[in-house]
Parts: sequence; C-alpha cells; structure tokens
Amino acid sequence: MTLADELAGTVAELRQTVAGLHGELTRNALVAWTAGNVSARVPGRELMVIKPSGVSYDELSADTMVVTDLHGRLRHGQLAPSSDTAAHAYVYRHLPEVGGVVHTHSTYATAWAARGEPIPCVLTMIADEFGGEIPVGPFALIGDDSIGRGIVETLRASRSPAVLMRNHGPFTVGRTARDAVKAAVLVEDVARTVHKAFELGTPEPLPSADVDRLYARYQNVYGQR
Repeated sequence: MTLADELAGTVAELRQTVAGLHGELTRNALVAWTAGNVSARVPGRELMVIKPSGVSYDELSADTMVVTDLHGRLRHGQLAPSSDTAAHAYVYRHLPEVGGVVHTHSTYATAWAARGEPIPCVLTMIADEFGGEIPVGPFALIGDDSIGRGIVETLRASRSPAVLMRNHGPFTVGRTARDAVKAAVLVEDVARTVHKAFELGTPEPLPSADVDRLYARYQNVYGQR
C-alpha cells in the first residue's frame, strides 16, 4: 500500500517518532517481551501510526511501524497492527484533542488495575500531571473497541491522562505521542510510590483546592514556553 505524496513526509516522520518512543517503554521498564504499544494520530487525517503486533522491541524501527485508519484497517505497512489497534482508534475517533495513545503492563500501575482501585491523589506529582486521582476503567476484552469505549467514558469524567483498565493495565493519552509516553512513565512512578506509602500507613489525599492550584500551575506555568 502506498501513501499520497503529500502525506508521505509526515507519515515517515511520525513512524520514526513512534518507533523511537517505544524505546522509552523499555528504558523505563514499563513493558515485558512484546507487550505494550505507542500510537500517534496523523494530523488532519483519519489515520494513525502504531506498533505492529507481536514484534520484539529490538526489531522495531520506523519501517516496521504500520499505518491504519481510525477503524483499525491497515493502510500502509507490511505487518499486522497491534492487537490494541481498535482501542487506540476508538480513542482518536472520540477524543479529537488526543494525538497519542500508550498502553503498557507496567508492574505497579497494573497491580492497582488488578485491584480495581484508583490511585488516590496523595502526592503533588499526581495533582500536577493527573489533576486528581487516577481513575479505574471497566473490564473489557481485547478484540473490538470495547476497551476504547471504556477508556473514553472514564477519561471524559476526569482530568487524568491515564486510566487503569480493570484487570488489564494502564492506558495513557496526550496531545502528542511523547506526552502520552510521559504520562505512562509517571503513572508507574506514582503507582509505586503510593503503594509504598500504604505499606507504611494511610496517606491523606490532598485537599481539592490545592489539587486545582497545583494542576493549573503545572499545566500552564511549569517549564519552558
């Protein structure tokens, strides 16, 4: 399958970016074997770039990334797309502000998902990045867009870019694929820290007014503009 000339450059750049971002998943120990995936929306098009299914992280490259439409149908590439493609596609169809989606089975965040328990907002980092507790989404089987529906329904009711899909693991979203990867890294970090805090006692959630102030500052003031 070939892409129109005007799309080829944009897609080639995104395939390179998405391939590189998969290295962040292994570098931060968020995945095992071939599990996990990163995708990116093709700006202005009903297309996305996503990891192929069942391919070793050592074998991933820009050339192995595949392009599908936003119903998961292969449009460019030689390999079958990720088994989570339908979930990613559903998110892009229903959350137009999202430009990247990530799924991992990172240990601590997935443990919270297995318990079906949201991660409470007991740290300033959680307030900064997630704007409150990190919510739990419903259990859904892989194979159609059921997981995507659960992600969208949960995130629409939350400021969090992360959702812990029950008995499955975390999915994160962002304005870009890099933003979604950042959220995946941070959700594992806070999941581990809060787990350790509960081993020592019962941490107190931050007051909602403080959460709002922390979130506003981090999202609008922190960093280089």
